[in-house]
Formats: sequence, structure tokens, C-alpha cells
Amino acid sequence: MSHPVSPLAQPFPEVPAIAGVTPHVVRAGYKDWGRCDLTYVTFTEGTAVAGVFTKNLCCSSEVEIGRENVKRGTARALVVNAGNSNAFTGYRGREAVEQIMDQVAGNLGCPREEVFVSSTGVIGVPLPKDKAREGVEKAFSAAPCTWEEAANTIATTDTFAKGASTTAMIGDTKVTLGAIIKGSGMIAPDMATMLGYIFTDAAVEPAFLQECLSAANLRSFSCITVDSDTSTSDTVLAFATGKAGNAPLVTAQSPGADAFAAAIQDVCRQLAHLVVRDGEGANKFIAVSVTGAVSDESARKVGMAIANSPLVKTAIAGEDANWGRVVMAVGKAGEPANRDTLSIGFGGTWAAKEGLPLADYDEAPVAAHLKGQDVTIEVDLGLGEGQATVWTCDLTHGYISINADYRS
Repeated sequence: MSHPVSPLAQPFPEVPAIAGVTPHVVRAGYKDWGRCDLTYVTFTEGTAVAGVFTKNLCCSSEVEIGRENVKRGTARALVVNAGNSNAFTGYRGREAVEQIMDQVAGNLGCPREEVFVSSTGVIGVPLPKDKAREGVEKAFSAAPCTWEEAANTIATTDTFAKGASTTAMIGDTKVTLGAIIKGSGMIAPDMATMLGYIFTDAAVEPAFLQECLSAANLRSFSCITVDSDTSTSDTVLAFATGKAGNAPLVTAQSPGADAFAAAIQDVCRQLAHLVVRDGEGANKFIAVSVTGAVSDESARKVGMAIANSPLVKTAIAGEDANWGRVVMAVGKAGEPANRDTLSIGFGGTWAAKEGLPLADYDEAPVAAHLKGQDVTIEVDLGLGEGQATVWTCDLTHGYISINADYRS
């Protein structure tokens, strides 16, 4: 994390220890940097797992294998490598992942399919097997670490460590959720260039855990963008150890299931917002609220068209209330829209209503709003009941600077 800290950075929160989960970090040396770059997390036997993965068709072996293994529903370990994404590396990349899985499985005495591996960093360079072997071996004897240390270790161009936590009541039992994530650029659904991990002591059946995570993803990670680019390595995994001792959550009808689902969604939204706040070169956090669409999904697509528009994002960077660019983005979204029912505003002040600029539009409050770090764009399509909110950041010279020298 050598770049200046984002002006939108948030301090790392108190993320509590999760019963049945033990994180460790070591330096494997995947890049020439003086920092830890391998995170190793172990789970108690019987831990449930669920996952959502990138839809990028050139995904890494880690994603391909993880997508299959998550169907088994149980996990004993997680290994995350930073500095090398191991994507577009063919059979050599897959062999490196399988080596790590076998090494960890041998140490823990579990099936290799219960070992999950993620990698992030430069694309097209096979993960060095020797460094992987030595790094994992060191991890076996490493002391437990804090969640902040684990979050720092999985980072690449991130400028601050990202974590979140919450609790939920399942009957009379309090369950705890803690999470870490990395992500800063190559951010767009589905999902974003990020690796995110959620840990809970709740007892949850794998199928319901998957249901909760998939639903939360649609309202969080699939509603953020930094640069419209979808990564080869995106992964979010949720692990549930069952150590809280609650009556297991089996379906949405289980007592307390609604509270747990809400907690998962809360944590995912916290993490998603942190990724946007660390968008490469970002100076402003932008919420795009779309109402009046023909459906919620249509509203989300319109919102993403606005959030992904370089012209909209540079206008916000320049604190310019150029609402014509928002009109353009709505019109190109490929979703139902009508210029004569369209309304656009910034920060709660409407600039145009039902297809026309307001005769008494006063740009002063909008200009003041755009000078702040948190910006909202409101769009009402006037067509139906569909609504969605998506989140992005502005586009500055900093984004170019970071990505022009990414490999160096």
C-alpha cells in the first residue's frame, strides 16, 4: 500500500475474534516488497462455506476450483496470496493452486476440497511454486494475527485496511460476524476486483448460507463500480463455524433466519462502501439513487450506466453540476427511459423535472453539495416503482497515475 491514503479512508473498526476461526500472516515474497503477502486462516471442523465469484470468462484457477469446491459446503482453511493473481497462467497456475491445497490438506488432515485459495495482483504470471510451498510451510507455525494485519496482507493497490463487523440475535443466542476485504481498482460487477471474507460463529446450513450471501451480493458488491472493469479473480466467501451454539439456521423460515440474513447484508454493504471509498485516485464517494424505473433490476442497470460514465465521474471530480451528462448516461443504459418523464437532481436539489430544466433552478446549493466528499445523484425515471442505489467514486488524474505504473 505505497500510494497516498485515500481522502475517503475509514479507520479499521473493532473486528472481534470469531470462535473457530484463526488467522495468520507471513511473507512469501510474491513481490519484491517488505511486507507480508500470504494470509492463512484455519477453521474448526464442520465449518460451513458459501461463495460468490466473478463472471469474468478469463477467471483464475483459484476461482474455477473454488466455484466447484464451495458446492461441498464445508471448509477447513483459506489461503490468500497477494502480489500475483495467478490468472491467465494455464496449467502451471492450476498446479500451483493444487499444490497449496494438497499441502494444507496434508497438514490439517482434511480433504483438499476443504481448502480455499485466492490470489490477487498482476495477471499473467504463474504463482511461483517454491515461494508458495515455503510461504505455506511458514504459515503453519505462524502465530495468530489480528484482523487488521490479515486485511493489510491481502491488499494490493489498497491505501487502507478494510474490515467490518456486526452481531445478530438468533433466539436467545448472539452471533458475531467479522469480515475483511481488499479492493481498489478493476472494480465492477459482477462483482468487483476484490477478495472478501466473512466469518461468523453462527450455526448455518451451507445452502442457507449461500442463499443469504447471494442475496446480499446483489444489493452490495453488484451495486458498486470504480472503473467498469470486472476482475479475473473476484471472490467473496462466507464461513460459519457454528461455535455460537444457536439452533442451526436451515431455511429462511428458521427462527432468527431473517436477523442473520440482515446481518450478512449489513456486513456486505459496509465492505462494498469501503472498496468504493478506496477507489483508485478517488476524492469523492458517490451514491446514485434511481427511482421510478420499470423494475428494481432496470433501476440498477440505469444506476450503473451513470456510475460507470467517465463523463459523469469527471464532472463530479471537477465539482461541475453538468446534469446533461446524467441524461446521456440514462439514455445509453439500454433500459426503458423517457426524456419527458425524467427528473435529475444532486444532493436533494432537483435540476430538471419531467424532461425540462426547472425555471427557478438555483445551482448554488448543488455547487456547495459537490464540494463535499459525499455526493448524491438522484434520478427519477417516472415510469414505475423500480428503485436501486449504486455506489461509485469520481475519476481523477490519480487513477491514471496508479494504473500507469501498476506492474513496477
